[in-house]
Amino acid sequence: MYDKLRNYVTILLMKRHIDPAGDFGYLSEPAVYLDSACQSLRPQPVIDALGEYYTSYGSCGERVKYAWGVKVDEQVEHTRELVLKYLKLRSKDYFVSFTLNTTYGINLILSQIKTDGIKKVMTSDIEHNSPFLATITFAEKHQIPREVMTRQDDGSINLNDYDFTGALVVVNSASNIDGRQLLNLNDLIKAVHRGGGIIIIDAAQAMAHLSTILEKTEADAICFSAHKMYAPSLGVIVMRRDLLPRIQTSFIGGGMVDDVTSENGYLLSADHPDHAYTKFEAGLQAWGEIIALGTAIEWLTEAKKSSRVEEYANQLFQILKNTPGINVINQTPTPTISWYHEKLDAHLLAEALSDQGIMTRSGYFCCHYYLDKVKKYPPLVRMSLGLHNKATDIERIADVLKRIG
Repeated sequence: MYDKLRNYVTILLMKRHIDPAGDFGYLSEPAVYLDSACQSLRPQPVIDALGEYYTSYGSCGERVKYAWGVKVDEQVEHTRELVLKYLKLRSKDYFVSFTLNTTYGINLILSQIKTDGIKKVMTSDIEHNSPFLATITFAEKHQIPREVMTRQDDGSINLNDYDFTGALVVVNSASNIDGRQLLNLNDLIKAVHRGGGIIIIDAAQAMAHLSTILEKTEADAICFSAHKMYAPSLGVIVMRRDLLPRIQTSFIGGGMVDDVTSENGYLLSADHPDHAYTKFEAGLQAWGEIIALGTAIEWLTEAKKSSRVEEYANQLFQILKNTPGINVINQTPTPTISWYHEKLDAHLLAEALSDQGIMTRSGYFCCHYYLDKVKKYPPLVRMSLGLHNKATDIERIADVLKRIG
């Protein structure tokens, strides 16, 4: 009986290795989902992992000694380990905390970081509103200068144009507009550190398909959203341990406290190196979602080995480039492609595409400054691919776009 079960599991794993899209069998056939840059769909193993938590051992972690809670603790710790393994980082250098999303993580750090030695805050022009607005608030709150750097067409920054002395830098590693990557990320990190600065990376758009740019990074903190990498809605902070002394904890809650006295108020378990993650984990955590993230990372690691996303991105890029009236923003094909039509409104196009079962985003994708103020583009249509997409989806898109006049 055991051998039969093992063979069955082996067959399932082989199936997933050959065709990751097979784990999205719950999708109705006409549906073509092209908004993975906002939120990726979840493969069946991730859905099953979340369901198993709720139906088999759905208890608290960190606070209890009974068997369910012990299992929760083991699974959550396993997810922390998987995050670091995925990024090829060492636990002696980094720790992992869970939050709500990338926006929350960035704001949580900026709201608690000590400003000693920080002379200015810097971001770039193609940022999502998350870091862009957070750096505005930070600069206003602490009355320090703020500088917006220009990103090149290839996503890099001309480092010779900027002085990083005492700078707090918050930038993305990949854009949610067109997937362009910060190609000289490591050089930027070194430049910031040479100037005695701190660098925080918005990795929301890189973690699913462009994560190699983040491997073995020496950034001070990395923030990303699990729901953009085939996991449930969740945020993650990966932080260097040596940045901890720069964090002045002000967001306090259960899970962070060892003891409370009338004189001392509270003692934080985060002061212990083994519990550094609690520095950003006030209150009860989303245990099921964290556990399912672990499953998502394991699934994604295998699924990427047979991914056809890059192939489909090349095909979609060529289809769009060759469609009369369409202007593609991307310089090169990526899983995220944005464009506008010379005559047709993007929002009307998105509605028309939806009528044909093709789901896209339209507008400025929370990048108002760059797209509207700098480039002065009209509202755009964005098509972002994921591991659920199939060859028939690309064929369907090509057929529908032929009808655009």
